[in-house]
Parts: sequence; C-alpha cells; structure tokens
Amino acid sequence: MNSGFLDKLIERIGRVRPEEVQSYLLRLADEKGFLETIFNAIHEGVIVTDVQGRINYLNRAACEIFGLERENCMAQPLQDRLRGLEWSKLVEAEKVVSRDMEVFYPQHRFLNFYVVPLSLDAPGTKRSKTVVQEMVGYAVILRDITETRRSTEETIQSEKLTALTLLAAGVAHEIGNPLNSLHIHLQLMDRKLRKLPQAQRADLETTLAVARDEITRLDSIVQQFLGAIRPARIEARLENVNDLVSESVAFLKPEIDDRSILVEQELRNDLPLLDVDRNQLKQAFYNVIKNAFQAMRTGGILRVRTDVDDQWVSIEFADSGGGITTEDMSKIFEPYFTTKASGSGLGLLIVRRIVREHGGEIDLASDLGKGLTLTIRLPLRNQRARMLEAGPR
Repeated sequence: MNSGFLDKLIERIGRVRPEEVQSYLLRLADEKGFLETIFNAIHEGVIVTDVQGRINYLNRAACEIFGLERENCMAQPLQDRLRGLEWSKLVEAEKVVSRDMEVFYPQHRFLNFYVVPLSLDAPGTKRSKTVVQEMVGYAVILRDITETRRSTEETIQSEKLTALTLLAAGVAHEIGNPLNSLHIHLQLMDRKLRKLPQAQRADLETTLAVARDEITRLDSIVQQFLGAIRPARIEARLENVNDLVSESVAFLKPEIDDRSILVEQELRNDLPLLDVDRNQLKQAFYNVIKNAFQAMRTGGILRVRTDVDDQWVSIEFADSGGGITTEDMSKIFEPYFTTKASGSGLGLLIVRRIVREHGGEIDLASDLGKGLTLTIRLPLRNQRARMLEAGPR
C-alpha cells in the first residue's frame, strides 16, 4: 500500500469530513486490490501471520503449494494447516530463519522457506528521537526447489555410479581371476578323488561339493554386481512391448503357480513398435515381476498394464503387497538396499540402469499396507516436432 497516502490520511484523520470517507475507503480498497494482484502474480508462496501464528494473508502460490483454500485458512493457526512445521521453534528466536522442507500433498515437492519477523513503529514514537519497534507478525516466503534438488541428486547418483563402475573393474580383476583359479583346482581335486576307494571318497566329495557351490554363489554375486552398474551395449530393434511383457510373465509361470499368484494383464493392442534391446528389457521386466512376487503373500494379485500417450509407452506393475514407507522410497534404487530378509538389493538398480539406457524413466507410487505400483516409461521413436502456442517468453 502506498505509505505516503496512508501516512497523510492518518495525519489528517481527525479533519476528514464525512462526505470524504467513502472516497478514501475506495482508494484504500484499490490499493489493497493492486497489492493482492502483485502477490498473486509471483511464483513464490507468501504467507503472513500475526504474532500468535494465525494466518492473515496467503497468496495464490502458497495455496497451490499446500493444497489450501484461502477462505478456510484465514485466522487459523498456520501450524494446524501445515503439519510438521514446528512453528514455535521457528519463531522463538525472533529472527530470520531459513529451512528446507518436504511436502507430500497435493504433490511431492521440496521447498525452501524463510520466516521473517515483521515490525512497525510503535504509535506515538515515529517523531521522537528513539523509535520503538513493535512486533506485529511474521512473513513466510516459500520457494519450490524440487527441480534443483532432483538435479543435484541425479549428479550425486551419476558420481556414485562412476565410482562403482571403477570399483567393478577392480572386482572383476581381483576376485574374478582367483575364482577361476579355485574352480580349476577343484576340478583337479575331483579327478583325483575318483581314483580313491569309495569309502574314502564320500566325506571328501561332500566337502568338495560345498566348496564348489560357494564359489558358484560368489561368482553369481560378482556377476550381479557387474551387471547392475556396468554400461551395456544396447542392441536395439523394433519390438512390441506387449510381446516382451507376455513372454516375461510366461517365463515366470512356474513361480506364479507355486505361489498361487494371479497375474492380470491389460495390454493395449495399439502400442507402437519401439527401438529396444529385447533381452535387456525382458531382464528388467523379470526383476520387477520377481520383486513384486517377493513382496506379496501367497494368493496375491499382480496387475500389469500397458498404455501410450503422445510421448511415452508406459508399462505399469501394481502388486498387492505391503508397499514401502516414505523413508524407503528414496533408498529403493541404492545398491544393496532391500526390505526383504534375503536378497541382493541389486534388482531395481539393474532395472533403472536398463530403463535409463533406453532413454526412459521410472515412477513409484506406494500405498503402505496395500501395495506398490512401479511404472516404466519408454520414449516413442521418430517423434515429430510440434509447434508450441505463441505466448510470452
């Protein structure tokens, strides 16, 4: 509001004639509407509270960020509308406080906000030598940093994968070669055992079998680790994604029958062909399906659905397991992280690598206690350029 106009009005408030009041009120309303238009036009959220933390004003961006309706929030405590804000701790020092926060409704976002104490000159002190400041409330400024944070996380993940790739080269050399040597020596021992009498061979053959199984298991762990992080050459050909999904489900039919799991397939019949590596994509589907099986009890339901829009072909896997917590959602693609009692924790890491090498992306949605939905999106081939609507730059 124009402080000059308001100051002049306050100075001569006692001399204002009754017939002038309406014009002054209209001008004040115009000033207020002008300021609200400005605040609603900016992208940052703005919330103003009184000293007790009750909402006096919030702009359109703040309402959209938190899914609030302005009329229902006025005069309400801010901490009641934003659970987890810890308002009393933020304002106890009565100074500017800057923090980051994560919100899950109506969209999953990361925000940076700062709380600024608001003070005005106390009445009667403006013209004195000592001006007394009186606290009148707080301003909360909100900025969406979701994209910045995601970009930072992707950079960190890229650096982690680079480090793991270098580690993988060392693993292949330092562990792979001794494993091959051990395997050869076990074969030599097996040949010598065959020349011994049967009575002397029994215990040694059992010991030899245990050693051979452990070497095989260790070799399998090394290969899984290498497969999860090592860049693979994509041999892309035109494929029907529905066929790859059906073949993956058919391949796992023995495990499906053993667990009495119902697999419902809703495959859209007009999917376009995609340039994909058939074997790698099937490996990704195997891992997602097996992961879903392990999350469900006997008799669970797995729904597999394919769809297409103007950018992506999507493959959705929705299980009826227990889902995962919000805390675990951010760790699910990390190496060796698993929520199961047994498992390597590399399955979904392999899935993400394969999907990214195809230029795709993965979405996760968890309903704790009811199930997890994992969606793989693969880009359409030969997409045409399209003109955007003309508008401000």
